[in-house]
Amino acid sequence: MVAIDTPALIDLLADGPGADAVELCLRQCLGSGPVVVCDVVLAELCSALKDGSEALAVLEEMSIRFLPTEAKSALRAGEMQRRYRQREGGDARAVPDFLTGAHALMQCNGLITRDARFYRDYFKGLKLIVPAA
Repeated sequence: MVAIDTPALIDLLADGPGADAVELCLRQCLGSGPVVVCDVVLAELCSALKDGSEALAVLEEMSIRFLPTEAKSALRAGEMQRRYRQREGGDARAVPDFLTGAHALMQCNGLITRDARFYRDYFKGLKLIVPAA
């Protein structure tokens, strides 16, 4: 099971410059098993679309499932965000990025993302699947 982050989904839906690469990557991952989104990705997707019904319909059409964030993942996200603030100072990275990473690390086998640098830095051991242009 692999997770996908919001920017990759939005790029695909908006037919952005990396949409073809994300689509190919998504198809390959779906061929190997389920692709999921966590709570925060679902919420961000909903905010980018008309409403929750549309967000769920889009995910169903793409064969992407919803997998809620477990407490252990939420706690890991909080720990990583605290480390980030201590290391970088300020709150430049919001909690949703850390929730997405922790969910993928602790509940999935990888993450489809275009932000490999951030996730590699804060989520050691997380398999990153970066769509290639």
